Amino acid sequence: MIMIGMMQDPTFRAVVSTIVPEAAALDAGGWQSLESLVEGLVNERPENLRRQLRLFLRMIEWLPVLRFGRRFTALGAGQRTRVLAWLQDHPVTLVRVGFWGLRTMALLGYYGRPEAAGEIGYAASARGWEARA
Repeated sequence: MIMIGMMQDPTFRAVVSTIVPEAAALDAGGWQSLESLVEGLVNERPENLRRQLRLFLRMIEWLPVLRFGRRFTALGAGQRTRVLAWLQDHPVTLVRVGFWGLRTMALLGYYGRPEAAGEIGYAASARGWEARA
């Protein structure tokens, strides 16, 4: 079952842009590439895990209302970072695991794009270190 649309969710994009601030500058093609990578990963997982991911994203969107009076997507970068740091260090293991899984997907999506290799100066070659000379 394909997760069409979930990765295009504004909450997912806000989480990615908070974890990888450079992602905020992506154009439509960059986001499509990032989301395709993540969807490919997510679609390989069982339905119950995909359901948990959707629920976790909803939780991230609405939990900040209790502290900041606004949803996650309406927060500034500093407040978003505080929310994610709280999830990262949460006393409940399942919440921490969920955060680290989501963080991994964000990093995979951003840095897994072919364009990211050039952006960070990565120039792998089959010739190894000799190619650098």
